[in-house]
Amino acid sequence: MALNAPGIVFLGRIFFVVAGLCFGVALLVHIASDFGVTIPTWLLVSGLGIGLPVGLILHVQLSQFLLRRKVASMGARTVPCMQGEYIGNIDLMLKLLEFFRTGYPGDGIAETAANLGPTFNFRVMFEDNMFTIEPNHIKAILASDFENYVKGEKFRSTMLRVLGTGVFNSDGDMWKFHRSMTRPFFSHDRISHFNIFDRHGEDAIKQMKLRLRAGYPVDFQDVISRFTLDSATEFLFGSCVHSLSAGLPYPYNVTSSEAPSGKAKTAEDFAQAFGQAQYIISQRPRKGWVWPLFEFFKDKTEEPMNIVNAYIEPILKEAIEKRKAASLSGEKTEELSDDDTLLDHLVRLTTDPVVLRDEILNIMIAGRDTTASTLTFVIYLLSTHPHVFKRLQEEVITKIGPTDRPTYDNIREMKYLRAVINETLRLFPAVPFNVRESVNSTIWPSTDPTQRPLYIPGKTSVSYSVFLMHRRKDLWGSDAEEFDPDRFLDERLHKYLTHRPFIFLPFNAGPRICLGQQFAYNEMSFMLIRLLQNFSSMELAPEAQSPETRPPVAWAQSEGRKATEKFYPKMHLTMYAHGGLWVRMAEVESDLI
Repeated sequence: MALNAPGIVFLGRIFFVVAGLCFGVALLVHIASDFGVTIPTWLLVSGLGIGLPVGLILHVQLSQFLLRRKVASMGARTVPCMQGEYIGNIDLMLKLLEFFRTGYPGDGIAETAANLGPTFNFRVMFEDNMFTIEPNHIKAILASDFENYVKGEKFRSTMLRVLGTGVFNSDGDMWKFHRSMTRPFFSHDRISHFNIFDRHGEDAIKQMKLRLRAGYPVDFQDVISRFTLDSATEFLFGSCVHSLSAGLPYPYNVTSSEAPSGKAKTAEDFAQAFGQAQYIISQRPRKGWVWPLFEFFKDKTEEPMNIVNAYIEPILKEAIEKRKAASLSGEKTEELSDDDTLLDHLVRLTTDPVVLRDEILNIMIAGRDTTASTLTFVIYLLSTHPHVFKRLQEEVITKIGPTDRPTYDNIREMKYLRAVINETLRLFPAVPFNVRESVNSTIWPSTDPTQRPLYIPGKTSVSYSVFLMHRRKDLWGSDAEEFDPDRFLDERLHKYLTHRPFIFLPFNAGPRICLGQQFAYNEMSFMLIRLLQNFSSMELAPEAQSPETRPPVAWAQSEGRKATEKFYPKMHLTMYAHGGLWVRMAEVESDLI
């Protein structure tokens, strides 16, 4: 059990340190006795009791002294630090954990940035954690000084049970290996191949119509998560999980005797477990290096990941055996064909089941969760901005028609559609917060030209938030928190974005930029076009979800979007709508004839 009990392992390490210290003291007493010197027990106990905290204080003070010397030698200044009321800023950690659990994304952090500036040090339990929403600093992390920022061992250990050594949780040669494995699969021909989207999109829309015709609203987030899961599993494995066959949920106050079984139940369990595992690991970095104490007797990801692996591993085993059989028969299968899945491609490069599982799960998060998140928020914004819905639908009908299947070229021509997606990604980027670790000490330019640059120590956690950066009024204008797709089409595009491209990073940037960026745009565009061909209006139905998942009444007293938000945005590794996004939609008249 201890191996899967992070808290016990954590205390075990501390025990060995303390035991080593006690052994050293015992050795000192023994040596002293050999010279005829007797050290009283009370003195030893008092010395240990006083020495440990005094030693810790001296260590902290010495570290700060050496830091000041290093900072001065580089002509820099230390990053402004958050100040809590309790030792180790533990009160700040607990407060931010509560914000994460019950607040609006960025609560507590946005206020600190307003007071200390866009870059500050969230120091918890005597460990530095740099945080920034400054585009020039994020540019250094992702691109201009890329080699100096890695995922790092601390991050990797918190995510290992879920992400393994996949592309999102690896550095150096392992990262390059994973990246090189998947890159060829995201070619132009493949990302413009829409058969999978069309098949599962038609199924999703059909089920929504049936539920709407029965007089019930639908949880769009649930529907679109099933659509992206079915599309992703077919794209990745060639084996669809058939989550749409489980049927759609009813409003919270409607009793239903329907219950998924068979493949539908497996899909339901898989999706819930995968989401639960991501939520657990997303909380760990916020607790700092003491996170194992919050999972004392058991790794909380163990149970959900057992469910996830139970679905994944038989598929991997079958693919590996198929590959080995092809090799033994002398069959030439090195060329990537149109019918190949990503897994078919990967098993040509490795038959290591651990490497394959890690990469598949990393790509699934990228290909399923982020797309479902963005489509959910697009529908939320279209439902609350009917004039945008109408204008977008007009573009769909003009460019494609009321029923025709969209093509890759159609999508490329639809500038307003791309603007709507981009504006959604600006306000609600799928991955709102991210983290790296510095390799060597460096400096970042100051946002205030009268101040010295900022010193960033080596081997230090460095976090950044595109969610908060995308909403900065000094970067995007006074209307930065408003939803207005035209900002990506009119003079504001050149005024704000053209000469500062790093203020908009929904897909990351630099060598780690998302390989599936265009694939995601195509999948989202295709599904949105189909929705606007089938439905003439959309409106929110918040009464369909349980009251505790609606925006808290107290939010109305806040500032900015938080005061007027009509749904409850939350996040694990990616953003989602707490309690779902319940909507009513009217079908276009031609469907009712």
